Amino acid sequence: MTTPQPERAVVVGGGLAGVTAALELAGAGLAVTLVEGRPRLGGLAFSFRRGELSVDNGQHVYLRCCTAYRWFLDRIGGAHLAPLQRRLDVPVLDVAHPRGPRLGRLRRTALPVPLHLAGSLATYPHLSLAERASVGRAALALKGLDPADPALDGVDFATWLGRHGQSARTVEALWDLVGVATLNATAPQASLGLAAMVFKTGLLSEPGAADIGWAHVPLGDLHDTLARKALAEAGVRVETRTKAESLARSESGVWRVEAGGETLDAEAVVLAVPQREAHDLLPHGALDDPGKLLDIGTAPILNLHVVYDRKVLRQPFFAALGSPVQWVFDRTESSGLTGGGQYLAVSQSAAGDEIDEPVAALRARYLPELERLLPAARGAGVRDFFVTRERTATFAPTPGVGRLRPGSHTRAPGLYLAGAWTATGWPATMESAVRSGFSAAGAALGVLGRSHVHPLQEAA
Repeated sequence: MTTPQPERAVVVGGGLAGVTAALELAGAGLAVTLVEGRPRLGGLAFSFRRGELSVDNGQHVYLRCCTAYRWFLDRIGGAHLAPLQRRLDVPVLDVAHPRGPRLGRLRRTALPVPLHLAGSLATYPHLSLAERASVGRAALALKGLDPADPALDGVDFATWLGRHGQSARTVEALWDLVGVATLNATAPQASLGLAAMVFKTGLLSEPGAADIGWAHVPLGDLHDTLARKALAEAGVRVETRTKAESLARSESGVWRVEAGGETLDAEAVVLAVPQREAHDLLPHGALDDPGKLLDIGTAPILNLHVVYDRKVLRQPFFAALGSPVQWVFDRTESSGLTGGGQYLAVSQSAAGDEIDEPVAALRARYLPELERLLPAARGAGVRDFFVTRERTATFAPTPGVGRLRPGSHTRAPGLYLAGAWTATGWPATMESAVRSGFSAAGAALGVLGRSHVHPLQEAA
């Protein structure tokens, strides 16, 4: 008696969305092939070598409320390598205060929402008493919003904040401090729907939701090395340096993906690539209006990497006010730096004005700023200064973007979309990418008649 062959799936793209979809499809019994044009997995959250250093292309963090990305870390066996804070604690240093530099902290207690942040807000030195009171009122109003309401998508966050009494200083010292890092946009350029989603989920859902986690090893150890191991154990065939060139559906209903000189046949295909690449691969009629994908804008992130000859920062990270510097992270241990120096990564989101500036100009601007922020850096030797640029780091979360983001299903039977830019309800984060992989795999398995329990429902 002949054993029936398992149904086949091809996943195009080896970022977090594609890896997640491949793991889920393989877990349901499909024969899965994943193709990725780059020589590595991990998409835009990756590492590379620079001399003795293992360098992340940018600083990627997640929050305790990022349940999908936490599932991903567990699934690849990497949760212990990217631990969460025990409790939210963000040092915020203002170097432009008239009375000299001031250090404040955004931290939580174990009290219920919203009291968990009340003590921190009451003593936050970067806002006046009246501004702190106004933040509380705005937070209560924000808690009453439904991020899924399409009307919110058409309004910018700054307009809403202005209507709720938020001063320019309050926006700078609190709302944008968080929002720029999570949305990759300042309040005027951010959809109220996405902003409400971030703040409601991260700050107003449960006390520990905003506790911060980050990789204590190079991102490549997680998103490439451990991801490859998990895929291999699941039986997924992984082909890197293999770019998908075209896909078409035969008269028999089988998909044929041309990639790397090979034709891959499959009953299901997941396109887990950036929106412009997806647009170019989509067959005619797969979406009602494929041009919408090209209307989804992109936003850059700039990262500055500084290696000092001595320790200049004692905190694992901090955020800055009164300076062009946004967030600074200590990456000394994770990078493998030896010799007693310190390696800092400066993460600059919404960096459209600086993304193409020469390294020399950025060095001349930011090294003095780091000395303003960190007195110990004054007189310290700079062993290395280099820059990484992600010009299309995320989709732009501008008002109206919600109507452009497609779901996982297409009009072409057996073809599905995944990526942080799809309609996950989240901004362009690692969380959004993993959630999109869940959705695409679940959609494919449902059509194929395979039983499938959503991983987050299973965990619950």
